[in-house]
Amino acid sequence: MLSLALGKKLIYLARKCLEKSFEKFEIEEVKEKELRKRRGVFVTLKEFPSQALRGCIGFPYPYYPLYEAVQRAAFSSAFEDFRFSPLKKEELNKIVIEVSVLSKPRLLKVKEPEEYFKKIKVGKDGLILKNGPFSGLLLPQVPLEMNWDVKEFLENLCYKANLTPDFIYDKNTRIWKFQAQIFYEVKPGGMIKELTEHGK
Repeated sequence: MLSLALGKKLIYLARKCLEKSFEKFEIEEVKEKELRKRRGVFVTLKEFPSQALRGCIGFPYPYYPLYEAVQRAAFSSAFEDFRFSPLKKEELNKIVIEVSVLSKPRLLKVKEPEEYFKKIKVGKDGLILKNGPFSGLLLPQVPLEMNWDVKEFLENLCYKANLTPDFIYDKNTRIWKFQAQIFYEVKPGGMIKELTEHGK
C-alpha cells in the first residue's frame, strides 16, 4: 500500500507530464523507492465538474517502474485514447486526474462459469477478460460509479471486450481479477484523496 503522500506524488507527476507534453514529452525521474518498483497502473481523466470520462489508458501488468508508468499512461490517456480527441492545452484546468495503482492480476480458476459470481466483489475487484483475440478490462471503481451488481459487471466486461454477455459462459473465456489503490483530485490541480471501495 502506498501512503497518501506518494499518491499525491503520482498525481503531481501525471499533471506535470500533461503540462509539459504540449511542448515535449519526457519522463521525470524520482528518488522514492516505492515509486521505482514496477507496478501496473491506469490514469483516468475526467471533465470537471461533470465527471464525464475524458480518457483512460494504462498498463495492467508491471511493465515499467511506477513513476514512469504513470507518466506514460497520463500522456496516452490525454493524447492517444481513440475514443476522444486529443486533449487541448486550455482543457488542463478543466479536468481532474485519477490514478489507479494495480495489484498483479490473478487468474480466477473455476470449474463452472457460474462460480465467477461468488469470486468477485464489487467495489474491491477489477477484472480482465480474455477470449481468443478479444480482451477487456474494467477498473474496480467502474461498477461503483455505474451502480452495477456482479452480473452487470461481468456483462459489461464482455461488452468492453467486444463480445456479447453470453461469453461469460464460454469455455474459452478466462477472467483475472486485481485490486487497485486509487488516488484522485477533488478539483483540477486541487486536493487529492484516496478512494475507498465504498466510493468517494
